[in-house]
Formats: sequence, C-alpha cells, structure tokens
Amino acid sequence: MTKTKTDPSHKVLSTNRKAFYDYMIEEKVEAGIVLLGTEVKALREGRLNLKESYAAIINGKAILHNCHIGTYSHGNLMNHEPLRPRTLLLHKKEIERLQAKVQQKGLTLVPLRLYFNDRGRVKVELGLARGKKTYDRRETIKKREAGREIDRAMKATRNQ
Repeated sequence: MTKTKTDPSHKVLSTNRKAFYDYMIEEKVEAGIVLLGTEVKALREGRLNLKESYAAIINGKAILHNCHIGTYSHGNLMNHEPLRPRTLLLHKKEIERLQAKVQQKGLTLVPLRLYFNDRGRVKVELGLARGKKTYDRRETIKKREAGREIDRAMKATRNQ
C-alpha cells in the first residue's frame, strides 16, 4: 500500500497564515501544549483560531495567549474557557535559549500551526519572529507579483 500525500496521522488543525505576512520567521520550534479534555474534543471538531495569538515566557514557563479554542458542542457546565492562557511544554534549556533571544534581539514567539502528531498528541509549531515593516510587506508583494508575471509569460510561450 502506498502512502498518500496527506498523512492522516499528522493532521494539521490550523495554520496562522497571517504570521507569515506580518513577521519574518527566523527559527521554528515544536512544543507540546497542556489542554483539557473538552479542548481536545473541540480541536477534533475544528474549533480553533490562531489569529492574534502569541507565546510569552513568564517565570520560566512558556505560555500561549489569545489562542481561541471554541467550546465543545456536547460539553456540559464544566466546559473550558475559550481564551484561557495555555502552558506550552518545552525543555528548560530550550525555554532559556528562547527567552535570551526574545530579550536580546527584540524577537517574538508566534504560533505558526497547531496539529496532531503521529501519536495523537497536540503540538504547536512556534516561530521565533521579527515584525515586518510596511515597506518590507510591500517588497514581498512586489516579488510575488513579479514571480507571477514571469510564470504567466513562461506559460504563454509554452502554449504557442
């Protein structure tokens, strides 16, 4: 049996596409996340929004803020709070290294995507990011448009 292109054991729940537009990603780190049972069930239903979310290191702990996980549809009164801060699971040396980079270089930790790994655990891919200026964004758009124009021209010459 051949392996399909999309691996069902590595299901991506959400991607923060706005982060790639607003920030220059310098480094990527994978972290675990502490969740409640109803949060995992809500994630399986696809109730997740990573917009406006960020990670911060407070008192030696990595914490994910503003990550909206909607309430579980079949939950009762003991359902979770959608915008609560969630602890990220990283090794102590990794946390110290990230904290040093964030403090020295003025970088920020942004969640890029949330997914289930092959063992069914929820993981967060964090990006060590630097904010783009307006002219950087315009430059990125110009490069993208130039690439599209070249592709159109190449396609037109191939079709003739």
